[in-house]
Formats: sequence, structure tokens, C-alpha cells
Amino acid sequence: MDMLFVPLASAIGASVDQIKLISCLLIACPLGSLFIRIPASQPNLKHLFNLLVSVFFFIPVLDLSWGFVQLLGSVLGTYYIAANVKSPNMPWMVFAFVMGHLTVNHIIRAFYNLSYETFEVTGPQMVLTMKLTTFAWNVWDGRTAPENLDKWQLQKRVTKYPTLLEFLGYSFYFPGVLVGPYLDYASYMSLIDESLFEGKRSPSSTRSIPDGRKRVAYRKMLIGLVFLGIFVVLSPSFYYGIVITPWFMTQGFLYRMAYFQFSGFIERSKYYAIWTLTEGASILTGLGFTGYGPSGESTWEGAANVKILEIELPSNFKVLLDSWNINTNIWLRECIYKRVTPKGKKPGFRSSMLTFATSAFWHGIATGYYLTFFFGGFITTAGRLCRANLRPLVLPPPGAPTTITKRIYDITGTFAGILILNYVAAPFMLLNFSDSIEAWRRLHWYGFWMIGSTLAFFWLGGSSFLKALQKKEGKVAEKVVTPESHVMPPPLDDVAEELKELQQRMKE
Repeated sequence: MDMLFVPLASAIGASVDQIKLISCLLIACPLGSLFIRIPASQPNLKHLFNLLVSVFFFIPVLDLSWGFVQLLGSVLGTYYIAANVKSPNMPWMVFAFVMGHLTVNHIIRAFYNLSYETFEVTGPQMVLTMKLTTFAWNVWDGRTAPENLDKWQLQKRVTKYPTLLEFLGYSFYFPGVLVGPYLDYASYMSLIDESLFEGKRSPSSTRSIPDGRKRVAYRKMLIGLVFLGIFVVLSPSFYYGIVITPWFMTQGFLYRMAYFQFSGFIERSKYYAIWTLTEGASILTGLGFTGYGPSGESTWEGAANVKILEIELPSNFKVLLDSWNINTNIWLRECIYKRVTPKGKKPGFRSSMLTFATSAFWHGIATGYYLTFFFGGFITTAGRLCRANLRPLVLPPPGAPTTITKRIYDITGTFAGILILNYVAAPFMLLNFSDSIEAWRRLHWYGFWMIGSTLAFFWLGGSSFLKALQKKEGKVAEKVVTPESHVMPPPLDDVAEELKELQQRMKE
């Protein structure tokens, strides 16, 4: 089918793989409208529909026959292990099986030095890894006494093992099979039998499916197309790699900084495009329904994987992290962070580091990823110190209007958040170590100066001074906890606390 895509790719200057991927995402939207018309009384037809559409995407369109076979192998292996291994180690066996397979493919991708413009099996495999490991834990929770589970585990536990067709339909749910969103098995089955909508039907509607679904889905599709257009038109001139070209250093400092920040937005627009397109297709199938708003309109927020405004205009870096790749954060929290924590104990530094390591290996083996993640630990530390020491001093009394000082604090936080985001994200896109370091050097290491000076201020007496000022003014700092996002390593003060506890245990 390449003959259908090569002329279009040449006309707009995009890679053939990118055109193929976008075509699949666009095709998924009308297919979503067909899927939801299959009655709930025909669940096997829905499962088969998912499987056949995914086969169509992978084999004739994307030309990834061997990739599909590999994904199918991971699915069948997980299905067998989860069904036959009854020990508590079953979820970890599935984890080792699918993550090991993913890591091998990451190594192969790195060996052939494939750019992120090349679409191959590791992208869908990353999504499938989340689904299969989540399924394994859900099955184990189904074998566990309910009183030993938390709310999420109770809601998602699998007590009736699926048929092979049900599991294949879940694994190859077509709107999210290529780039996400990932979903758990219970959510998938509630979509299939339409129990997702039970008790939430609009009083004015006689249909089992709430009104307003198409309105939201097509709006998401339009947003995705707008960001796709922005990326296609502007990405040839605005991209992180421009920093390491000779032209970049011929420009003035302020122009370079502004150009780099705008390039970051253009790079992110690609992700906004594909994630909002898949969100729209998912909503068309019925996924993502979350109830009704204050004015009675249906809301469909459950399939979102990104909150664009919270990323581009974040109040702080924690909000930014929580709004990016939302479903991956959920997977890391529910299937790694909580699961590596011994029963009866609170998650600490060990849990955070194991979760961070999982996130890093899940993304790939490129050194650029690790530069981004490692620096992220310092960023989250600086953010925590600001919230604990500065924020209480600018908060107005309860019930009082927002002060000018608080507005300045918020605007400064937003501006700093965007600057830091673009700085730390550059290696994530440049991938290799030398290009990443060269890019940071040409940016005059501004991110290190921002975070380093912040940490130095607080650690060299700033925290003590501001705490004393809080006490003097009668303002108590709210407790600042480790960010819910588990993509980045834990803040450095968590590391220090863990080391102190270890030292005390060794003395005992």
C-alpha cells in the first residue's frame, strides 16, 4: 500500500511512516462509529472487530507483519502465564516476559540507529506492555481477598478469566493499539457490555449510550488535526535539533532562547495531535464516559492522555508532569510504585527509584532519556522546596481574593516551568549523549543555572530563613508530598531521608 502514501509524504515533506500512522489514526474515527453500533448482545463480534481492524493497521497499512507476530506472541504468552501460574510471583513473571521482550526491541532499534520518525513495533509494544502487566495484576487481585485491596484494585480486579477472543479483543483494542491510550481489562469489558453507561443515562435520552459523544469526539479530532497541521507546517524549521546546527549559533542570545522555546511547543504538538486523535476515536467507541456536567451535558474525560493547557501554562512543574502521558503515570503508580512497596509500609525512596528505573527502561535505552530523567530528580526537588518555603508566604488568607504577590508567584512559576520543560526535554528528543550535551552547552546551561541556584539558595540558609518568616507571620506550610508523576526519579530530600534511616538501622 506504500504507493498510496509515498506521493502524499513527498508533497508535505513528512516521512512515509508518519503518513501511515496518521492515516490509521484518522481511519479509527469512522471505525469507532461503526464499533459502537454493534449491539452489546454481540460481544464476540466487538472483540473480533477490534482484532481485525488492528490486523489491517499492522499488516497491509504499516507493513509490520513480523511486528504483529511479536505482539501476538506477548499476548499469548501473558494469557498462558496469568492463567496457569497461581503464585504471587505471576504478575512479576509477566512483567519480566513482556518488559524483556520490549527491551530487546529497544536494543535493536538503537543498534540500527532509527530516528523517532521511523514507526516500528516498539511504539505499540510499549502500549501493550502496560496493558498486559496491568492485566496480570488485575488477575492476581481477583485471586486476593477483597479486604487486602485498595479502591483501584477492587474496581479493576478480574475474577472471571477471559476467553482467548475476549483477551485478544482487549489487547488489540484498535483506537489505542498504536500509540495509546492504554486501558485496563475491566474498563474494556464495561465498554463491550455497555455497563459503563448504566445508571448514568440522561433522563431525556432513550438510548443506552449518552448523547453528546460525537460532539466531544469530533472536537477532539479537530484539535488533533489543528496540532497536526501546526507540526507539519512548522516542524521543518522549529525542532530541538536546530540547536546543534551551525545556523543556531549565528543568532543573538535572546533570539536563540525564544526560538528554542517555540521549537519545544512545535515538538510537543506532534504528541498533542496523535493523543487527541486517539482520544477522539476512543470516545466514538464509547470509551471515556465520566458522567454529566453541571448543565447536564455528558462528559468524556476518561480517555485523555494529555492536558494541553496544563502543560503549556503550568502553575508548577508537578502539574506539568501530572498532565503529560497521564495513563503511563497511572500504570507506573498502580503496577509498579504500589506493588514494590512491602505490605503495611508506606512507599519511600526504594519504591520511587524502582518505579523510575521501570519508566526509564520502558521508554528505551537511549542516553538522552536518562539525561532527561536524571535531571528531573533535581527539578522535582527544587519544585518541592519552592512549594514548601515560598508558596505559604504568598497565599492569601482563606476566603480572601488572590493578591498581586500570588499572581506574580503563579506567573513566575508558569514561565519557569516552560523554560525548564524545554531544557530538560531536549535530550529526550535528541536521544544521544553528545548531541544532548552540545545542545545544553549552546543554551549556556541555563536549566542547570536555574535549578542549581534555586537548590543552593534553599540549602544554604534560604529554607531556614523562609521557615522563620512563615512562623513570624503565622503561616504554616502545607505538607508537600512526592509528586504523583512517577516518570521522574524521587526528589533529593527523599534520598537524604532514606539514607538517614538506613544509617540509623545500621547503627542499631
